[in-house]
Amino acid sequence: MINLVLNEAAEQLEESVREMVKRCVEQTLLMEEFPFDAEISFSITDNEEIRQLNRENRGIDRVTDVLSFPMLDTEDGVLIVEDSDILDNCVFLGDIVISLPKAIEQAEAYGHSLLRELGFLTVHSVLHLLGYDHELGEEEEKEMFQKQEQVLSALSLTR
Repeated sequence: MINLVLNEAAEQLEESVREMVKRCVEQTLLMEEFPFDAEISFSITDNEEIRQLNRENRGIDRVTDVLSFPMLDTEDGVLIVEDSDILDNCVFLGDIVISLPKAIEQAEAYGHSLLRELGFLTVHSVLHLLGYDHELGEEEEKEMFQKQEQVLSALSLTR
């Protein structure tokens, strides 16, 4: 079971979009064989707020499309789930924050739907919550992007 805790802006998304986001989370966790129920905070914001979050949390003063705030640690690329992280067989994985204006801009630039872009950003972020990090090197980037495409293909969210 997946529990998505939505902020007010995410609650305002069309139901079909919210359902697609949930399917993206579920499919990613299924393909990664995550053995627990999971909870994720999912927020939609604007460019100004995500820029501020990026500056405060990563020291990068620019707008970005998505930020991930994992709650669990990894060791040698493996997610560490301690007994203290599990409550009623549920693990809080962390927070996802997406800039809707940036997602709209990117969907237009890449020539695909906003639904596909939000799906991509969601899958990308869930993989970060699970310990993947494309910024660690070429191999890590290749692996993460391959996994993203597998999940998106399984959900028919192709370009």
